[in-house]
Amino acid sequence: MIFLRLVCALAAAGAAIIAAEAQTDIPRPVWPPGDEIGMANTLGPSTWQRCATYLADPTAKSYELSHLRSNTMPQSPFGVPLRERYRPTVGVAGTRHAFNGEETVSGEPAAQGTQMDAIGHFAVLPEVWDGKTAFPAASAQYYGNYKQADVKPTSDSPLLKLGIEKVPPIITTAVLLDAKSYLGRGGTMQAGQVVAAADIEAMLKAQGLERRGLMPGDVVYIYTGWGDNWKDPDTEKFYYTKGPGLSYDAAKYIAEKQVVLVALDNPFTDPVAEGFLEGKAPPPPGAPEGLPFAIHHVNLTQFGIYQIQNANLGALAKDKVWLSCTMILPLRAQGAAGSPVRPVAIGTPTR
Repeated sequence: MIFLRLVCALAAAGAAIIAAEAQTDIPRPVWPPGDEIGMANTLGPSTWQRCATYLADPTAKSYELSHLRSNTMPQSPFGVPLRERYRPTVGVAGTRHAFNGEETVSGEPAAQGTQMDAIGHFAVLPEVWDGKTAFPAASAQYYGNYKQADVKPTSDSPLLKLGIEKVPPIITTAVLLDAKSYLGRGGTMQAGQVVAAADIEAMLKAQGLERRGLMPGDVVYIYTGWGDNWKDPDTEKFYYTKGPGLSYDAAKYIAEKQVVLVALDNPFTDPVAEGFLEGKAPPPPGAPEGLPFAIHHVNLTQFGIYQIQNANLGALAKDKVWLSCTMILPLRAQGAAGSPVRPVAIGTPTR
């Protein structure tokens, strides 16, 4: 199993961590006691009002930011492959009706395709698991200092806290950063390459957004070009093997700005170099020891910043829609750790 090989490789390298190392050095916002929605606390009338400018523009266009879902699309190695069966057309005796339907045969709908992570998708352990002993789930700690017993008290329990159903409608302004143009110089960013905090500031400046910057409640979309590798049918089995991603300091920068959600056109949000998933490459530079998926850690366990994987950002970037109104509505699946999602953006193409 890919993930087990990765864990064992890290353990063999002598990785060790104490609880203090699992934290960041950024002050966390103080939300109400018992909070389960993280940075979604920044949403409300002020973000809706910021959206109004883009919705009212008669030259604005709507953009689909998700990929079509199918049995043959690229599928994550961390989730059970999704398989839908399409039922034959049937009828109702004594009527003139005919109808169609389908069923999910297997798979994790929330882990495949364009999908959104719930805050409860990730937790952090007080020390590295060696991959040989029983997994110490009981010691896991989640966002908001929730314990395993609070969130998932039994192995077959849904998430009792921090599930995807707690996410409010995300209706707010979005900033698109064109890393393919800035870092890739017009080409796709390379596997393992990172978008750093300094790169975010440089892209804001290059796109004329330096003065505006990132605002509390913004969604940040980052176009790396890796999404150009999304092919259906997925005959090459390339897309999900690696990819570019955010650096650790970029994740902290986004947290400082109180961004509500970050989405890249990549499979992992975290950078994944060639061979990393097989345990043949080291963790990304700057990642805290024992936390190779440091971006997931910062976003989900520390600050409650939502993530979308496999965003479809090519059309938005082609039209240079740097600012837009975005609407993101995950399914309200009780106790789920994620959801298929269909984000959309409304903005004006640059002419």
